[in-house]
Amino acid sequence: MTRLRAALAAFALSATLVPATQAVAQQGVTTFELSNGMQVVVVEDNRAPVVQHMVWYRAGSADEPVGSSGVAHFLEHLLFKATDKMADGELSATVAANGGRDNAFTSYDYTAYFQRVAADRLELMMRMESDRMRNIRFTEANVATERNVIIEERNQRTENNPGALFNEQMNAAQYLNHRYGVPIIGWMHEMVSLDKADALGFYNTYYYPNNAILVVSGDVEADEVKRLADIYYGAIPANPDLPERIRSAEPPQTAERRVIFRDARVAQEYVSRSYLAPERDPGDQHAAAALTLLAEVLGGGQTSYMTEKLQFEEQKAVFSGAFYRGTSLDDTTFDIIVVPVPGLSLQEGEDAMDAVLAQFLVDGVDPEQLERIKYQLRASEIYERDNVDGVARRYGAAMSVGLSVDDIQAWPGILQAVTADDIMEAARNVFNREASVTGWLTRPVADDQAPAQEVSQ
Repeated sequence: MTRLRAALAAFALSATLVPATQAVAQQGVTTFELSNGMQVVVVEDNRAPVVQHMVWYRAGSADEPVGSSGVAHFLEHLLFKATDKMADGELSATVAANGGRDNAFTSYDYTAYFQRVAADRLELMMRMESDRMRNIRFTEANVATERNVIIEERNQRTENNPGALFNEQMNAAQYLNHRYGVPIIGWMHEMVSLDKADALGFYNTYYYPNNAILVVSGDVEADEVKRLADIYYGAIPANPDLPERIRSAEPPQTAERRVIFRDARVAQEYVSRSYLAPERDPGDQHAAAALTLLAEVLGGGQTSYMTEKLQFEEQKAVFSGAFYRGTSLDDTTFDIIVVPVPGLSLQEGEDAMDAVLAQFLVDGVDPEQLERIKYQLRASEIYERDNVDGVARRYGAAMSVGLSVDDIQAWPGILQAVTADDIMEAARNVFNREASVTGWLTRPVADDQAPAQEVSQ
């Protein structure tokens, strides 16, 4: 591993902030950029003496080299090992000793590390987090231990869960060429061979300030965060060879796909369908906003259209839902789930789902229901301001996929401006069977006629 070069010339280059004229201060949010390319977002809320300190890297499982699935999550684990200045586990132990909590998580598009502590401990957090940005020193023994840990994590969360295995197959069928079709935790046959070179390769490519976003929320002042960020992160040189973020493109989907996953451990059979759908794009979030509201109108709760039809009127389902998560770098999915009542076959459940979707396109959106949903979204957005963690995650996740602070702050207003016509147009666009995958999670026909796990496509 290359050690951090703290030469005076590099320090002088990176220690200066971008001119203040490029900073943005709006709604209690200040953003600026260090001259080494690291973006910084400060969300001030002085009501409680608590701060959340987060570093987001624009590198997730979809950025992994082919054949090394799971390395982004593997590296996340290894980043809690020793550095030049800290022993194994010292960072988390120090956070706990100061009454805080810390953790990390990996997604398709980013990896994030956070500490939530008393506000007067912010400098300590920056000192430790900046240290492991370039100075991690894991060993072969660390690698072997953590590889066993992530393998066991996959065993517990995925291999022992038919629903998780089913979802993996659904994603793999939806994305034939894009890395969103590979599980974040990795495929087991590739995880078992991950080594120190794989982890260091990912670390030495992406873990640099010009590929990172620092988000600090809570009882802080922007000027003080600037000063500390300059000291601890500004001294770290950028990676001049940071690769452009180019993903393998998905070919046009021209035929609907089907997955049948059979597992004797299945307790509740259900039908799932995913449609390819656009994500939130910088400067153009209107389609994503309409899809967000479509998910709420169609299957977002006890008063949603699918619930009213399938669960109450027709009594053909014990649960139904629609889901959309637009905060991604590339095309995402719009998902529907129907759990048929006992005695109703999965085919009958799927037929009932299709009939309700077709009827929805005829009936349209109930104006009163839409107003209730918008009111709930307004209330949720206000309540979120009380949670330093939620606020920090909202900015970090969105900026990690290319959205700007202006995009993030405009999002609530864009949601409120969505009309019933916008929602119906989104529904007609997204409900394209040729760009869908329909799956059944079910049990074997008979224990002596089918293997424990069977996938057909």
